[in-house]
Amino acid sequence: MIHQLLDMPIEIERKFLASPAVLVHCQSGTVIVQGYLYTDACNTIRVRRADMRAFLTWKGPKCGPTREEVEIEVLLALGKALLAIIPPTARVRKTRYRVDHAGASWDVDVFAGRHEGLILAEIEMAHEDQAVTLPPWVEREVTDDERYRNSRLAALDLSIHRTV
Repeated sequence: MIHQLLDMPIEIERKFLASPAVLVHCQSGTVIVQGYLYTDACNTIRVRRADMRAFLTWKGPKCGPTREEVEIEVLLALGKALLAIIPPTARVRKTRYRVDHAGASWDVDVFAGRHEGLILAEIEMAHEDQAVTLPPWVEREVTDDERYRNSRLAALDLSIHRTV
């Protein structure tokens, strides 16, 4: 992979559908609105507003739970301007919570808008074969299910949780 040649940062992450039972652990969250400036089979360029901060992110080809990722913080005004060129119907809205379980920190995304009712839980790992203790509120793994990529959710007209 390119990250080995260029010493690029990588993200190793597993993603799961979560049940509403996780909500009792969700106290204080960050409201996120994100849209996609470019996406193809290998690359994604995303703009994200997280409360009063904005980020541009490039994600490279996905290989299982691993992919290259470069994220930079940008001026909030730039983030807002870039989001403004993406139609509201092509954005993802969610609140992200940090939930600890068995010594690990999980990102739990509770979606709003047309994806209301969808709850995804992600865990970042140090290496692909790292053991992960699944919380009782995890329903099933969707790491390799392309339908649950945020870039795909942004493009869907109907809620994924209602069509699966």
